[in-house]
Amino acid sequence: MDIGLPKVDRYAEFWPIYLREHRRAETRLIHYAGTSTGLACLVVAIVTRQPWWLLAGLIASYGAAWISHALIERNKPASWQYFAWSFVSDFRMFGLALTGRLDDELRRHGVSN
Repeated sequence: MDIGLPKVDRYAEFWPIYLREHRRAETRLIHYAGTSTGLACLVVAIVTRQPWWLLAGLIASYGAAWISHALIERNKPASWQYFAWSFVSDFRMFGLALTGRLDDELRRHGVSN
């Protein structure tokens, strides 16, 4: 499904687009909450051996992300066009934020809030 993002063939081309689609700090915070909840549900699914927690985690993580795009960024989630790269980028962005390196990465790609 094409949602209007530029056509790219390499992840290195996609990453700056992904960052621009998440330029607002509020969007990123909601993404982090969704990712954290999704990871927590994964752990619970493993510990309890209840696979329905995986579905709960997917709903929580993608639901949060998609709502943030609709209400804050006013754009369509990149995952609708680039599912795998968006999935990887969400964890990359989360990891960079946790390690205090996201602001440098945003500046490097010319992304401002």
